[in-house]
Amino acid sequence: MTIEIPKSVLQAIHDHARAAYPEECCGFLLGHSGAPRRIEESRRARNVATENRARRYSIDPLELLHADDDARKKSLELIGVYHSHPDHPAAPSEYDRSRAASWLSYVIVSVVDGEPKDVTAWQFDETARLFRSEAIVVR
Repeated sequence: MTIEIPKSVLQAIHDHARAAYPEECCGFLLGHSGAPRRIEESRRARNVATENRARRYSIDPLELLHADDDARKKSLELIGVYHSHPDHPAAPSEYDRSRAASWLSYVIVSVVDGEPKDVTAWQFDETARLFRSEAIVVR
């Protein structure tokens, strides 16, 4: 699978990750599903995790519903979620796996000493119960 991300959206994710450091940031990816998946815009979400926010994020389900509604109003779909990994690799954690949905893409940005570094994308395979890497094409 491939996911296309505009430079402006990648920059917005980097800005959010930088601002949230040393805590994880999180947000939504709106666009078009298909092959390839195409992200058109991102939308910040509040990290409502109550503990260990440097290693955990949680999104209020009501905020998720609002993002989905807003996407539909723009003829887009909620196709993914992004979050940061402060001072940690841009790979899904066991915590990420335990909360993943197979219909979403997960974009993870590692942030080292406050600066965004690697960006990866993943899709969860429900049957195998593991993440599969998605190729990122920046446009």
